[in-house]
Amino acid sequence: MPDKTIFNKSDEVSRRQFMIGAAKNCLGVSVLPMLGATIATNDTFAAAPPTRRGAAKSVIFLNMAGGMSHLDTFDPKPQNKEVQGPTPVINTSAEGIQISGFLPKTAAMMKYITLFRGMQTNQGAHEQGQYLLHRSYPMRGTIVHPAIGAWVMRLSGRRNTTIPGFVSVGGSAENATGGFMGAKYGGVPLGSANDGLKDSKRAHSVSESDFNRRLGLADKMNSTFHGKFKQKQIKTYNGLYDEAIKLMTSEDLKAFDLNNEDIKIRDLYGQNGFGQGCLLARRLVEHQVRFIEVSMGGWDTHSDNFVSVESRCQNLDTALAGLISDLERRGLLDSTLVALGTEFGRTPEINENTGRDHFPRAFTCLMAGGGVKGGFVYGETDRKAHTVKEGIVTPGMFNATIGHALGLPTEKVVNSPSGRPFTIGDEAKPVKEVFA
Repeated sequence: MPDKTIFNKSDEVSRRQFMIGAAKNCLGVSVLPMLGATIATNDTFAAAPPTRRGAAKSVIFLNMAGGMSHLDTFDPKPQNKEVQGPTPVINTSAEGIQISGFLPKTAAMMKYITLFRGMQTNQGAHEQGQYLLHRSYPMRGTIVHPAIGAWVMRLSGRRNTTIPGFVSVGGSAENATGGFMGAKYGGVPLGSANDGLKDSKRAHSVSESDFNRRLGLADKMNSTFHGKFKQKQIKTYNGLYDEAIKLMTSEDLKAFDLNNEDIKIRDLYGQNGFGQGCLLARRLVEHQVRFIEVSMGGWDTHSDNFVSVESRCQNLDTALAGLISDLERRGLLDSTLVALGTEFGRTPEINENTGRDHFPRAFTCLMAGGGVKGGFVYGETDRKAHTVKEGIVTPGMFNATIGHALGLPTEKVVNSPSGRPFTIGDEAKPVKEVFA
């Protein structure tokens, strides 16, 4: 008798690795098991109409991993040199709003941006902070909560049934997990935008007839296997094959190939991993992908903060400004929410290594497009950027605001397998004041 618990004993990543090997050996491709977010599901709430008029259709979430300094980016204090240090401060296209001089291109785009200067969290460690940022809930040993992209997929479903609905570029695969919702709501993790969706084409050494023959053999093996193993996860992964074959023969696959993009546009975003990730995100939005995350690390500036932040901002500035301007020029900004988040800020105090340490009490995130106001600031910190004076926003509130931008039912309860109730923002309310 087969041990029917084997498949369930493995975690989501292990199951995917098993499927990768099976697909590569049998079919000559390895994209299949990575496409959990492409599976058509019957338990989404896509049939419900948007809860907000003019709701956004897609989200591009920019994850600044490591804890981005708010003082040296979007909440400078030019009147307090003790905490501001040598970071220059400049005016923006929005009257009365100043940001770091390290971000001149973004300053020109401020008329499209809302700054959340009252962000606050209770997590001061990277892993726990990233977890809370992406999931709205604190890390627990007894459960894995779904990432925000998985929530979006669960509550809205896909726009394009051929292409993955949730894609993560350059970040940790853990931030793209479906958690207790299952792999079908998880994202497709891409290590690099330049690499695209690896092994998604039939190998030249495998003829079309051989490929079809292998598919037939795989179907026979599957029918026997499914007769013995009837777990829900296996049924989920079974859907990957049909969906992946559809994608392999679809025009949508070209969205992942940046070689199809004009060199001037590639330069607009910056010829680096993060910039090209943002370009890929725009291409995926054009192909109706619902949620794309692009990550940039290097913000953990315990030493040489000002040199490091200036270096990071060069890539961020070019990519963020390029993304917003390109979306606007193509008529996509109103229907696309660009959200930028980080797990916490950095201390106003400058340490002995000219660095800034972890600081969860106050930091800044932002949104642009998707119906949010442009040239707007929600929340305020004191003259030291140390304490939020008004407009506190938690990660749960930020995620609920993303959901509201999409017109999702942010109060909708989804139960875990054990019956525990959860919502997209851990019962937090969206910040509706930021919407036009």
